[in-house]
Formats: sequence, structure tokens, C-alpha cells
Amino acid sequence: MHLSPAWLSVMAIASLWQILLAQLPSEAASPKSPPPDSKQPSNPSPPTTSPAPANAQPNTTPKLSEPQVLVAEILVKAETGELSQELQNQVYKAIRTQSGQPTTRTQLREDINAIFATGFFSNVQAKPEDTPVGVRVTFFVQPNPVLSAVRVQANADTGVPSVLPQSVVDKTFHEQYGSILNLRRLQEGIGQLNKWYRDNGYVLAQVFEAPQVASDGTVTLSVAEGVVEDVRVHFRNKEGNDTDDRGYPLKGRTRQFVIRRELELKPGQVFNRNTVQKDLQRVYKLGLFEDVNVSLNPGQDPRQVIVVMNVDERNTGSVGLSGGLSSANGIYGGLSYQQQNLGGKNQSLGAEAQVGQREVLFDVRFTDPWIAGDPYRTSYTVNGFRRKSISLTFDGGKKNIDLPNGDRPRVLRLGSGITFTRPLSKNPLYKSEWTASAGLEYQRVSIRDANGRLSSKDELGNNLSFSGEGKDDLLTLQLGAVSDRRNDPLQPTSGSVFRFGVEQSVPVGLGSIFLNRLRANYSQYIPVKFISLVQGPQTLAFNLQAGTVLGDLPPYEAFSLGGSNSVRGYGEGEVGSGRSFVQAAAEYRFPIFSILNGALFVDAASDLGSASSIPGNPAGEREKPGSGFGYGLGVRVQSPLGLIRIDYGLSDRGDNRINFGIGERF
Repeated sequence: MHLSPAWLSVMAIASLWQILLAQLPSEAASPKSPPPDSKQPSNPSPPTTSPAPANAQPNTTPKLSEPQVLVAEILVKAETGELSQELQNQVYKAIRTQSGQPTTRTQLREDINAIFATGFFSNVQAKPEDTPVGVRVTFFVQPNPVLSAVRVQANADTGVPSVLPQSVVDKTFHEQYGSILNLRRLQEGIGQLNKWYRDNGYVLAQVFEAPQVASDGTVTLSVAEGVVEDVRVHFRNKEGNDTDDRGYPLKGRTRQFVIRRELELKPGQVFNRNTVQKDLQRVYKLGLFEDVNVSLNPGQDPRQVIVVMNVDERNTGSVGLSGGLSSANGIYGGLSYQQQNLGGKNQSLGAEAQVGQREVLFDVRFTDPWIAGDPYRTSYTVNGFRRKSISLTFDGGKKNIDLPNGDRPRVLRLGSGITFTRPLSKNPLYKSEWTASAGLEYQRVSIRDANGRLSSKDELGNNLSFSGEGKDDLLTLQLGAVSDRRNDPLQPTSGSVFRFGVEQSVPVGLGSIFLNRLRANYSQYIPVKFISLVQGPQTLAFNLQAGTVLGDLPPYEAFSLGGSNSVRGYGEGEVGSGRSFVQAAAEYRFPIFSILNGALFVDAASDLGSASSIPGNPAGEREKPGSGFGYGLGVRVQSPLGLIRIDYGLSDRGDNRINFGIGERF
């Protein structure tokens, strides 16, 4: 009897299929997973074997070295319950085994992995059955539950709450809620959460365990966000070492609390790159260190981190000698001392002494930039001084009026004061838009000649002091407020700054002066681009100032107008002196090359006709105009000492003058 090849294949199916089943490992048919009726959360992660891509074409040329069987039929069923047509189609698209084609052990294993790789199933098994025309292969699958919620379990056993808001999690997965959990889409969502962490500076955060899926469709993600176990400060030498030759940690001059109070990042918080960057900037701006950087060490718990602030201290003290010839003090010699880190507390002490032929002058100033223990970053400055200068009120103008002996009047001020300053913000580590100050100052003011002799009147018989004796006592209470919105305090190109101050004198001692001084100053900066020949910021800058004095007014306390910080093109104080004033300036600032910038400017000022209300009318007697304007151009040179300003100004009276200054005019 003759048998066709097809019948021969059917007869061989039983024996070949037994060989195939014997070679299929049990874990391929049933991956590690709880039974379908288990109520414990399962981990539906697919096997590590690389799955076949979905929609792949069947392999029609299996390896000849492996046993083959003919597949007559393929079925897809759920282990429990009904399986939707959509999920059946997902299986059919994933597998490469096809009806009417032979299959092998390797191909079936790849099919199981491919079904797992679709992301829809937590368990997959393949079950063969003999039929008269071949083998029926049934894939039993257990679909994942419907995704109901995703929860983040962060920083386990630390008590530190997650920095990831639940609203961000829900927004990320809301399109998946209510659908069969797909592990591929879940992983894409986890990637979005990781991106949120990175974008918000939490660069150490990571999911460190496989997602846990509960039977009710709740997925729990275990995340180690990078909790800071400790923050340490290490002092380094010029070679970059933080230990000495014996291996002991180096000790710096700076107290550690000075550095730590500048740090927003604390132990028990989640590490944030943006926060650390701001901390580094604040510590560096203290001016105590050549270099500041951060290194990270693993904590006792490997999921936590130790943050090490490495600092390289610089020299903060200096001593200087000077000498020369001045109109106020003749030939003189000077000694100065500066220390920015007194006692390692970031307190500064500055002292200058000048010994001349006629006078001994000094200025001593102590500043604590942050009173220890104060939560608001309150600072204070105490100073004592004995200063002597040519008064702009009694100088300049068309007509010279001197003392009866022919000398120019000098103003000698002996006094001391204290000023407290505080930023008006809830967080002292962040830049405050508003800053307030309050102070008290006492001065004994006297008018003297070149030899230091007291002079009460000028050559016309006008009183030079309020008391008429050539000297006054001036005790003032000072209040001030500043609103600073500039992008750069030294060379702003955008934003604004507003300053307002009030001084109230207390009538004590000689003169019994009772005055109230009000003064306001506003600057606005607008970025522009009028020329494109060179690279760099261009700015239109505007400034408006005004002030007045109510009550008593000693002549030397009048507002002086004209000069490098008023109307350029005029000499210092040559526009006028008044009880009240207003002045304005406009500048166009532009780059020239690297260290050189240019400026076009126009200035104007007026005493508002108040010169005659000053005792003795010193401006009127000297025939000062009382108002004027100037215009011109200037250059700005970047130097190690700071920005040097050189302006060439023309006045409305046809005069011209070169003015020098440090820093921008405003």
C-alpha cells in the first residue's frame, strides 16, 4: 500500500512532539509568576531573553538540527475568564509560529517571549494537543489587570517624603488609567518621571526595583531619590589635598557655621543639583575662598549620599601705606588695614589713618554681614571717623568767597554711627527684592581753615554753621529702603532699582538742629540693539533723583549739584547748592571690544530755586547758575580694580571737562 508524504507527516507527529516537549524548559512555558487566583502582587516583568519583534514574519526555514513538528492549529485563550479580541490579536501579531508550518523548540520559546514583550500579560504558557492533521498549539495567557493607579514609594525607611508630587504621576499616566496595564507604556511613563526628576535637578533619583503590580491594578514604583545623609565641609590646600602629611583633616581659618548658614541643602533633604549650584554661588560670593566645589560620597545606606563642600581659602587681610599732598591736609602719610574674615566669622574690619601737617584723620569701620543666630540675615555696621574735606557748598562758582584770612573753608566731621540692614524676604538665602535699613549717627561738625583753626564766618560775614559759632552737633536717625530688580548690580542691562531715604535730626547740643531730609533715586535699564557691528549687551539707562530738606538746614548739609556724579561737563558743585533738587540722566551704553565699552550721555539738574533758602545763600553769593545740563561721551574700561569710568562732557555754558569715576554713574 502506498502512503502519501502528508500522511507520513501526520503519523510522525506524536513521536516528534514528545521529543519537542521534552526539550522545552518548564520556565519557558510557565515563567515565575503566582497562580492566576493569587491575591499577592505579582511582578510581570518579561524574561530577559530578547523577544521577537511584533508583526514579525514566520520563520519558514527552521534549523535542521532541531526536531520539527507540523502545526495544524493555533488557539489563544485566557487562563481564567474571557479574553478580548483585541488581546487575542496582540498575541497573533507577536508569534511567529503559523498554522500549516513546522515549528521548533527555539521558535516556541521566542513566541512566548514575544507575547511577554507586548507588555499586556503577566503569565504565558503553551500547551500542545494532537489532532488527526497535526498539532494544535494553545497559548494560555493571563492579562495584566486594568491600571487603576500608580503610586511612588520613595526613600523607604528614611522618613523623607517624596519630592515628586502625586499630581505629576497622575498626569503622566492618566491616559493609561482604565486600560489593561501595558508594561511597555508603563516603562515609557517611568521614563517621563525620570525626565521630571532630571529637569527639576533631582539627578540622583532612580527606580531601583521592578514595578509591583497589585491585583486591583495599583502599580507601586520604589524610588531612591538621593536623600542627603550628611553635609560636610572640607578645607583644601593649594595642591587640592584635604588632609595634612599625617592624614589629619585640614583646619581652615573660617568657622564652619559661616559656610553652613549659606547652604540651603541640609541632611534629610533630597539632593538637588540646582540647589547645590546656588549654594556654591553664595559661598563663593562671601569672598573668602579661591575655589568652591562639591563632591559626593556614598552614605552608610547606599541609597543615600554624603555631600562634601570643598573650599580653598584665600588671603583676606591687607595692609597699605600711602602718602601725598592734599588741599585739605597738606603733606600727609597714611596707613590702612583691611581684614574681611575677622576671627573666621566673615566679619570685616577696616581702618585708615592719615597724619598730616595740620590734622590727624581716621576712619574705622566694623561690619558683621549676618548677626549670629538671626534668622533674617540682619547685618550691622559700626563706624567712627574724623574726616576733613573741602565743602562743595562753599566752593566753586564764578565768584570766590573765602575765609577772612583768604583760606578756603574746610569741613571737619568727628563722629560715629551704627546702621542695621535687613533683606525683607522670608528666606534669607534668596535674593530679596526689598532691603530696609535703620541707623543712628552723631557728628560734631566744624568749619576750619587750612591750619585747623575754627572759622565761623566767611569774608562777607555769612555764618558757615547753623549755631553761628563755627561748629554744630548733628544727631540723626536714618531710615532707608531699596527695591532692586536689576539683573546685575555692577553692570545692569535690564531691570530697575529704587532707593528712598529719610533722615530726622534730634535737636541736641550746639545749634539744636531740627531737620528732616527726604531723598529718592530711581534707575531703569532697557536692553536694546541699535548697532550690530560688535557682540555684547547694549542698554538704555535712565536715572531720576530728587530730594528736599524740611526744617533747619546748616549750609554744609545742602544738596550740591554738578560734577562726575551729577551733571558732567560741570565741575564738582558748580551747578549749585539747594534745599531741594532734581536731577536726571540718560545713557546709551554699548560695547566696543572685550574690555572696553562706550557711552553717550546727557545730564540735567536744578535746585528748583531753593538756593536762597540756605543760610547765607552760599550758591547765590558765588553766582552759581542753580540749573544746567551737560552731554558727551565716555569709555568704560574693565580693570582688576573694577570698572573705570572716563567721561568727556560739554556743558550748556560752553565749558568742557573730563570726569573720572569708579563704576557706572548709576
